[in-house]
Order: sequence, then C-alpha cells, then structure tokens
Amino acid sequence: MAHTVRLDNASLFASTDLDEVREQVGRVFCAHRLDLTGDPDLLAARFNSAQPGSVRVSYLDYGADVRIEPGELESFYLVQIPLAGRSLIRCGNQEIVSTPSLASLPSPTEALDMRWAAQCPQLIVKFDRDTVESTLEQMLGERLAQPLVFDLGLDLTSGWARGWRAMADLVVAAAEDGEGLAAQPLALAHLENALLSSLLTMQPSNYRAKLSAPRRPAVPKVVRRAMEFIAEHAHLPITTDDVARAVAVSTRSLQEGFRAHLGLTPMAHLRDVRLARVRADLLAADPARVTVTAVAARWGFPHQGRFAAAYRNRYGQTPSATLRLA
Repeated sequence: MAHTVRLDNASLFASTDLDEVREQVGRVFCAHRLDLTGDPDLLAARFNSAQPGSVRVSYLDYGADVRIEPGELESFYLVQIPLAGRSLIRCGNQEIVSTPSLASLPSPTEALDMRWAAQCPQLIVKFDRDTVESTLEQMLGERLAQPLVFDLGLDLTSGWARGWRAMADLVVAAAEDGEGLAAQPLALAHLENALLSSLLTMQPSNYRAKLSAPRRPAVPKVVRRAMEFIAEHAHLPITTDDVARAVAVSTRSLQEGFRAHLGLTPMAHLRDVRLARVRADLLAADPARVTVTAVAARWGFPHQGRFAAAYRNRYGQTPSATLRLA
C-alpha cells in the first residue's frame, strides 16, 4: 500500500550503509544494535526528524528486513506507528505485531527488541521521560512509587486513539509547515500537552486505575508549606521536628497531614526530593569528573547500597546509568 513520506523537509539522511544508518538513528534516539535479517540489497534507509516543540516527530524507513535491539530506552517514551507493513515488537514480557492499526508504545525501563519487515516505514512520536513522569505526578498529586509502564499495543481503531493520531498528525504538519502552528508556541504546547495527557489517561498502564480513582482532597496549606520548606532545605540534615517547627504545628499533626494527603511521611518525601536532586545533578554532570558516590553523599545518602536500591526503584535504572546519559 502506497504511503506519503512525512517530514520530507526535515531529512537527516538517506543511506544504504548499515553502519551509517545505525549511527545516525542512534544520535536521535539511543545507541542500539541493528542487523539486516533479509535481502541486504533492499537496505535504503531514510530518516526525517524534527522537534517543533517539546515532542520530537520522525519518519523512519529501513527498506529492508531489520532487527533493532536498543535494550532499555531509559530516557524517553515512543509511540511507533507503521504507515505500511508490519513489525514484531517485544518489550519486557509483552509482544505484539504492530501494523498501521496497532501502534507500539515501548516503555523505557523494559528491554526492547524489534523486527521491522521490509517496506515498513514508521511515524515515531518521542516524549522525554522526565516530562512524562512529571506530568503524571501532577495528575496524581503525588510522587511515582514505581516507573510508568504502558501496555505495548495502542489500538488506533479505538475512538480516543483516532483522535490522538489526528493530534499527532497536527504536530507533524506543524514541523512540515514551519509556520502556522509551529509559529505559535503556546498553541503547540497545548497540543503536545493534550497528546501526553490523553496517553496517560486512556492508554492502559500500571497507573491507569489510580488516575481513574477519586482524587484526594486538595493538600492543606500547612502541608504545602512543609513541602516548600523541605524543598528549600533538602541539602541540610533536617528532621521531622525541624519541619514541624518551621510550619508551627506539632510533629504528630505534620505526620498525619503527610500520610492523609501524600500517602507518605515527611522524611519519605524528603528522600524523594533528594533522589530527584541526585538525578538532576547526574544528568548535568561530566561522567569523567563526577562520581555517583560524591553526588549521593552531597544529598545525604552515605550508604551506597540502600541509595542505589531506592534510586532504581524510583527511576527504573541505576544511578551510574543515569550518569552515562549526561
């Protein structure tokens, strides 16, 4: 079936050299293994990619049968939409055959292994993982207890997904046009937020039930003030008593407020804030000059074993893996 090449004005490369294809695609996504599994003479890769706002959209066609093994994506989520043909997608313990009516949505903490058939060009929408997780936390009103994992298959024949695909096409059109919506950053940001919010609320995931549950009451002012105090003093050896004194309530009242409205203790919230600061520092660091141990100690984590376990549980990867992303 014929299809229209998308993002033709944003061509990054066209090549028949497998090593070049692997390297150039890896620059936009991540390092990965790429092998030909069919007729090598069919390899005629074409890669177009643009980022008009916070969401990157790409058109990728290998021409030939290929196997793609990136492992864990780690720092981003993808929605991959075949424009023709089919591909076998395995992510974690899930497996689908992706077609123009069934997109794939691999999660970054699950190992990814793909086999794209020849003549299977795909439109790819890429979301930054930190943006996805912070948006989900805002929707939940609390920190994530574990990494977000979506169901791998996204049924594009369902009503909400048809609307989602139409919004994705608008982002692609903005990238192709370079004017219109692309020249209106606020409107484009609203569209991209709608893309992400609808994925989070409609696509099955390990957080969908929680998103659908009745919302907790608004966080009281005293708890918000305590959270602000913790954020401002996370670099200091503060205790629950210190926080309670700062907001002029009893320690017991503060603990009860945190449990009722955040589902955790003040010190557990402090730990989450410090873990987030560690992650930010690791992502901004020079791996040749900075060590995980030094960054962890700076934020009050002297015990490396417990710190590493808490970090992996929170972000789905080791601290050293985050540092390598810098």
